[in-house]
Amino acid sequence: MEAQFLQVANSPNRSFSLRREAIPNINSRWHRHAEVELIHFHRGGGTQFVGDNIRRFAAGDIVLVGSDLPHYWHYDTVEEHQESGESGPYATVLHFTEHFWGDKFLLLPENACIRKVLERAKRGLSLTGHVRENVAALMVKMQETEGPFRLTTLLECLYHASLADDRSALASIGFRYDTPESENERINAIYNYALQNFGQRITLEDVAAVAGLSPNSFCRYFKSRTGKHFRQFLTEIRIGHSCKRLIDGDENVKQICYESGFNNFSCFYKKFKEITGKTPAAYQSVFVR
Repeated sequence: MEAQFLQVANSPNRSFSLRREAIPNINSRWHRHAEVELIHFHRGGGTQFVGDNIRRFAAGDIVLVGSDLPHYWHYDTVEEHQESGESGPYATVLHFTEHFWGDKFLLLPENACIRKVLERAKRGLSLTGHVRENVAALMVKMQETEGPFRLTTLLECLYHASLADDRSALASIGFRYDTPESENERINAIYNYALQNFGQRITLEDVAAVAGLSPNSFCRYFKSRTGKHFRQFLTEIRIGHSCKRLIDGDENVKQICYESGFNNFSCFYKKFKEITGKTPAAYQSVFVR
């Protein structure tokens, strides 16, 4: 899939970037960059796209995204956060190039685990459990340190990330990004159309018109660039939205089914279990007590 290439800004007196990002959807476009990204979401949630993986993200999540891996995070609307009583969404974002500390540093035998986690990050890693807790604390510490301690804290972050198990990987093992940088507006128009209209019926003719293609050409175009059919992509967005509603716990399952864009409860039930591994009721019971 074509991803916009971004140049990450960096301070002249810093070897890597660490900042608080408080503008929702500032980079809500399918994009990539040479820098590795470590992001900790403090407030807000929405839909996460990393490689060919689509899922919900929420406050507390930490994701490690490798160099040149296409991604973006689409926050829920500001109005939704206000309705839930939340302040504005914000995250801590860290960017660094793999070799900012020199070409030979990662080849040191002591850094074998760092080298391996950066390679694993090329599929994206979602950090959970104690790994997430440790990295979250270290990212806070990093903001309060200066000089060489910032570097050693970054190394600690990567060491703890290296302890994440294989289930942390996001993009599929076969995902590769090797297409030219073109047609960014088209693919982003498709993404935005799906995110804004998934709650209602979307025909193939509708979305093909957004892309400026015939229905048959659109099917080939989307599959060649994402590795999946548009219907699968749309279903994953709808299931992600239904997960959020189930966690909110303020609607019954059938209401959520239809509000998420499904017009058949049996189909919703089947797709939900395929994607999450749980029935809707079992999924909700994990979060709602």
